[in-house]
Amino acid sequence: MTVKDVMKRAIDTLKGACIETPTVDAGVMLCHVLNCDRTYIYTHVEYELNEDEFKKFNACISRRAEGIPVQYITGHQEFMSLDFKVVPEVLIPRHDTEILVESVIRHTKALQHSCEETCPGNMPWLNILDIGTGSGCIAVSLAFYIRQSRIKAVDISEKALEIALNNAVNAGVGDRIEFVKGDILSEHFSAAASSPRFDIIVSNPPYIPQSDILGLQKEVRDFEPTSALNGGADGLDFYRAIVKNAAFLLKPQGLLAFEVGLNQADDVIMLMGRQYYDIGVTRDLAHISRVVTGRMRVQ
Repeated sequence: MTVKDVMKRAIDTLKGACIETPTVDAGVMLCHVLNCDRTYIYTHVEYELNEDEFKKFNACISRRAEGIPVQYITGHQEFMSLDFKVVPEVLIPRHDTEILVESVIRHTKALQHSCEETCPGNMPWLNILDIGTGSGCIAVSLAFYIRQSRIKAVDISEKALEIALNNAVNAGVGDRIEFVKGDILSEHFSAAASSPRFDIIVSNPPYIPQSDILGLQKEVRDFEPTSALNGGADGLDFYRAIVKNAAFLLKPQGLLAFEVGLNQADDVIMLMGRQYYDIGVTRDLAHISRVVTGRMRVQ
């Protein structure tokens, strides 16, 4: 069958399965099977798929019709213009999280500008801690775009750390990221992560209230790891733990940067309390408060 024919049949199948973006999803999966870009399938509508390509594409469409996210089918997701490997053991990187990464990058540019004025030619290395690294999308992106950085990336999942390391190596930054197994909810976390103290702590922690998980979109609820979603009874368990540990891990005037869920920004700011100053909130494209940042006061 031709590209035109298989696309039409695939789109009809996905529409019948109530998939919200059938045309986009079918196109992404066909590009994956044919190892091409979108331009190719639009300009080669009469290309005849061979038997192997046809079978692979049909298998992808069947899995998507079951609700499996496209990213777990193709094994890839773009984030900050970088390619990340993703598997069902890690949360799929979201574009909302790019706002968190961009906020940290802006902070470092301001630091570097200030340093260039006071000590030209002697740019300091920044020590960054990424808590709950998952696929490594935050840690890898920061290492890629902030060349004078060393990053410690922590996660409770061995599989997540394996995937994150793979992504770091593929992006060419594996030599500047240390991946460590650790649980932020453990009382021993600070000791495990404390050396050296950090200029920046960044986290996109689990923040969905436990009672809300059953109401999530099927693709998220049934296929993404619950441990990366469940933030406890009110969704704030991990923020409490991170703020508590940051007191021992963050340098004075160091930056604490969070992604937050819907209507959580004010609660997170209250948790940060008087220990932090220069607190800021950044909204996403839907005008939802998505990122909270603050700097540690000098004790």
